[in-house]
Amino acid sequence: MCEPRKSLPSPTLSGSQVQGLGTCKGWLFKWTNYLKGYQRRWFVLSNGLLSYYRTQADMAHTCRGTLSLATTHIEVGDHCHLVLSSGGRSYYLKASSEGECQRWISALQQAKANSTHMMHHSDDSGDEGPISQAERTLTQGALKTLVSKLEDLSTCNELIGKHGAALQRSLGEFEELHGPTDGTSDKLKAVNERAALFRITCNAMVNACRDFLDLAELQSRRWHRALQHEREQRHHLEETIEQLAKQHNCLERALRDPPITRQEGAEQTEGDESDDDENTEFFDAMEESPAFITVTSSEHNQHRLSSSRQSMSGVLATDWNQENSSGQLRRARRTCIPDKPNYSLNLWSIMKNCIGKELSKIPMPVNFNEPLSMLQRLTEDLEYSELLDRAANCSSSVEQMCLVSAFSVSSYSTTVHRTGKPFNPLLGETYELDRLEDYGYRSLCEQVSHHPPAAAHHVISQRGWTLWQDITIDSKFRGKYISVMPRGYIHLQFHSSGNHYVWGKVTSTVHNIIVGKLWIDQSGDIEIVNHRTKDTCHLKFSPYSYFSRDSPRKVTGVVMDAEDTAHYILSGTWDDKMEYAKIVDRSGGCGGPEARQKTVYQTLPPKLLWKKYPLPENAENMHYFSSMALTLNEPEDAVAPTDSRLRPDQRLMEEGLWDEANAQKQRLEEGQRLDRRKREAQTTLAVEEGRDIERYLPLWFEKRSDPDSGDSSYVYRGGYWEAKDSQDWSQCPKVF
Repeated sequence: MCEPRKSLPSPTLSGSQVQGLGTCKGWLFKWTNYLKGYQRRWFVLSNGLLSYYRTQADMAHTCRGTLSLATTHIEVGDHCHLVLSSGGRSYYLKASSEGECQRWISALQQAKANSTHMMHHSDDSGDEGPISQAERTLTQGALKTLVSKLEDLSTCNELIGKHGAALQRSLGEFEELHGPTDGTSDKLKAVNERAALFRITCNAMVNACRDFLDLAELQSRRWHRALQHEREQRHHLEETIEQLAKQHNCLERALRDPPITRQEGAEQTEGDESDDDENTEFFDAMEESPAFITVTSSEHNQHRLSSSRQSMSGVLATDWNQENSSGQLRRARRTCIPDKPNYSLNLWSIMKNCIGKELSKIPMPVNFNEPLSMLQRLTEDLEYSELLDRAANCSSSVEQMCLVSAFSVSSYSTTVHRTGKPFNPLLGETYELDRLEDYGYRSLCEQVSHHPPAAAHHVISQRGWTLWQDITIDSKFRGKYISVMPRGYIHLQFHSSGNHYVWGKVTSTVHNIIVGKLWIDQSGDIEIVNHRTKDTCHLKFSPYSYFSRDSPRKVTGVVMDAEDTAHYILSGTWDDKMEYAKIVDRSGGCGGPEARQKTVYQTLPPKLLWKKYPLPENAENMHYFSSMALTLNEPEDAVAPTDSRLRPDQRLMEEGLWDEANAQKQRLEEGQRLDRRKREAQTTLAVEEGRDIERYLPLWFEKRSDPDSGDSSYVYRGGYWEAKDSQDWSQCPKVF
């Protein structure tokens, strides 16, 4: 039974318990939603906070919600109902009886009064709150010292007053003894006035000291109340973070457990679903779900397995032919790097003062980096370049679009475990990847802007395609997560057909910055357009949701021609594989209000488009690098002096010398800041003198307007590979 602030023990009735002053526990019914109605929940009132749990056992790890009574409005309804509202949240509660309802109302109102009293207590009150004995002793000692000093001042004041009065009497007697003379009388009067002023000043000083003592005593009480409030807030915050960590661990264990079938777990999940529904917002299904429904044609179901096997064998055969078409053995490249050292460092201790800032402007140690630069990460998009080789041989533009779409998704497959931040390239830094003998392409990247950070990338392949992109990274730290938003477009052109594809990138989000294990997610939409044929493909990267029944990291899409006729459905996940299914029939929907809003596509059995390569052995100790990523920073001869492979801090980090790497990183960044200030000073001087501003110009790229899309971007101007052949790097700036 719930009774507020009673010193005598109370009996336990109706499942409610009194645990002392201001603490109460018991069962109440809480409104969840229109499907589940009221559900029985275990409520705990303690220290001005009302928390609830699904069961008593959940108190150890899973709190469903908490309200602070100090800012909560309590509304009493009819028939054992009450409503608690705070900060836009409302709890609709119902007690089992009128008596139980009244006891809860009394307890809540008393807790609210106590919380309000603690927060808004009058400044003139002498209540200092529950402070420790040591602090009380220290404060009382300080006040006693001040009182003692004030008594000393009062004693001095009395002595000064006595001596001043005696001085005035002596002066009066002196004046009567010697008789009044003009000069002596004026001097004696002046001395009397000064003595009187001195005594008045001493009295004023003592009064000011007394006022200071009173003010210090008043402020001491205020400081104690403020300190106590801050301690309580810190304690509540620590409890909240601890609960978050426990819930995170429970979710991780739940994900690791084997799934329960619907038949076996129907009875078990019934109670849990009602809990999930409490915190789930309901939207129109069209807002979050795909705008179409796919149904596999029944006449082809029996051939699904054989078709899938044939598709996989075709992919393998294609890869084998490409690897051996040159008739040469590929160069043996490294398959491992030194293991990542186990250095512990608290990310939150560095990031807590950087909320809202751009990520590229936050100085961070190499402990949170991976030994690759952003230029190398852009080059890593080419890991599945064989998809473009296959697309170059397609005669159908819509089938070619399917392969291009799979290539755009495959660039995210290496990021699923890669929570490390790549090094920000220095202005003028470059990176080349010459895989002409292995895969038939050459790649070049250059950092063309420092703030905002922007990189230009150009790839030309002997197997019939050219790719270029101009990407600016916009990143923000939001407190609990980091968002990385690439701005710009990727261009791909096939030599034989002239098909020109353009698309962008989705947002990458790193979660659990404060507590828990870091994990990364990709979310957003990609619109791929063939500017020659006007074919399009809309890809949707679904954000991860704990309550979603879909597979995590899901990607869906539909390929349409210029007349908006759908030809293929794409489905899969960005960290594993993509499949495509040919559409054989379509309709406007059937069977219910949701389906009537969507197009229903009937398709052939899906075939495999792309499958992720397995990670190399011991990848978890090598920053989860893929086989290609392990080779990107491998030293090579004859590269430009601005190449990322020659960056000293990145090389030291890869070798496990993180302290030395941090020192080099600080040196390079300070040098870059100095160069930027020099350029800004030169720009200011040119404006003042009326001269033309000399802007920084990249060495290997220049800005042009694309004739198909109309976008302005950096494109390769030529000359790099010729300079490499002649080893003439005289134009290159010194960046390291």
